[in-house]
Amino acid sequence: MKTGKASVTSLVSAFSRAYHSEFDRPLIFDDYIAKNLISQQEKSMIKENMVQGIQFFNKEIADKLDYNADKLLKWITQIQLSPTPLARAAFCETALLHEVFLDAKQYVILGAGLDTFCFRHTHLKNKLQIFELDYPATQGNKIDRLHEAELEIPDHLHFVQIYFSEEFSDNLLVNAGFDRSKKTFFSLLGVSYYLMKEQFAHLLQQLFAIVPSGSSIVFDYGDEHLFTEKGESNRVENMVKMAAVGGEPMISCFSYQEMEELLESAGMLIFEHLTPKDIEERYFQNRSDFLSAFETIHFMHAVKNNR
Repeated sequence: MKTGKASVTSLVSAFSRAYHSEFDRPLIFDDYIAKNLISQQEKSMIKENMVQGIQFFNKEIADKLDYNADKLLKWITQIQLSPTPLARAAFCETALLHEVFLDAKQYVILGAGLDTFCFRHTHLKNKLQIFELDYPATQGNKIDRLHEAELEIPDHLHFVQIYFSEEFSDNLLVNAGFDRSKKTFFSLLGVSYYLMKEQFAHLLQQLFAIVPSGSSIVFDYGDEHLFTEKGESNRVENMVKMAAVGGEPMISCFSYQEMEELLESAGMLIFEHLTPKDIEERYFQNRSDFLSAFETIHFMHAVKNNR
């Protein structure tokens, strides 16, 4: 991402979650807080940009939907913006709550963006320490939004500034109150695409060198077809183009074998892996709208083994 600039991707992702909570049924994931972090002006701007850019997304759909702005926004949001943020958030938080039941004490959100977990699960304030890691500009922007929304930052939520492209130091976490001896759950959503493969592998090795066995991580990644697959209504190709235009180009994709070897080198085992077909069956079956799983996106839950 551009130095000193808050993440555009995190804003659009939050918009997609807010839109889903307000307008879509049945719900895949209910982020009812997200709407409070986006101004009315930003909502209008995103809607206007998306609708005006319909020729970029699909040259024929405008005619089919009679150039109706609300219908076009629904189509763009459900086809392009929402599927991955919704499904990966649902996958992640289900895994996290299960790990909390199994005595995980710390939750580290890498690339937190406008994540709202802390504010939707206030009942965990005495059970779980939460650490949000992100670029300084993106994190500062989020804190400003929390203040504007009059959401009080609780004592168990800790903000840690980081540049993912630089060497990770666990001192960043420790200085914020992180305890290396406690079982920890990490999430790394929407990040793997933007790191070189070596950087991603090194980050995992560093993270899991500082936590005990049983600690785990959930992340999403693009498979080896990420940069060649067009997808439904060219949405995969559009996603890659949009990221580049937004100043956050996608640079990495992985085969399953590569991912398996990468995790093994970090001392981890795959606990659950969802292919696009699996994601479709778990989160999008029997819907009557446009929502469906992205063709090239996979979800992974991996656990540090006992060796």
